[in-house]
Amino acid sequence: MIIPLFPLQAVLFPGGRLPLRIFEQRYMEMAKVALKESAPFGICLIERGEEVARAGGTSARPHAVGTLAHIADWDMQQLGVLNIVAQGGERFRLIRHWVEDSGLLRGEIELIAAPAVLPVPAPYARLVPLLRAIVGEMAPGAPNAPALPHRFFDADWLGMRYAEVLPIPVAARQKLLELEDSLDRLEIIYRYLEGKGLLPDT
Repeated sequence: MIIPLFPLQAVLFPGGRLPLRIFEQRYMEMAKVALKESAPFGICLIERGEEVARAGGTSARPHAVGTLAHIADWDMQQLGVLNIVAQGGERFRLIRHWVEDSGLLRGEIELIAAPAVLPVPAPYARLVPLLRAIVGEMAPGAPNAPALPHRFFDADWLGMRYAEVLPIPVAARQKLLELEDSLDRLEIIYRYLEGKGLLPDT
């Protein structure tokens, strides 16, 4: 599968939403195709290079694991600036990538199979009410609010949502995205919150 890539200093997670401001021509064209054809594009964290094209600058090199995105919402309140909300789909692994003449990055990818739904194990049950409270504080329909339906019972969904909202470096978010095991992700998140004294009492 070959898709356009949007390298960013941000991580999009499956089931998550990411507001973006597009003004570069290469990404405007990408967004037009995505809207017209309901086509996906890939969002990847930049490993090195620059997010915005500059004369003589280095092309952004993406991390090998990213997330498919579709445009869930958009508007153009200012001429030449497109505001979109990207909604995360499946994760993918980048096999190879190249830069087109337009400056757009394109890549060949393989999709990473979504894990089976796994109920949140009892040892991590304290994570659920805290995330419910966090999501409840988000304005209904806010661009950064997780897409419906909410799946607080699902260990993978729960871990992905925490990975979005924790105040951690973007490199740490990428590591959480790359983890294959949903319970490994929950364990890391649980220990982090426990160490910060943020988990509610049982």
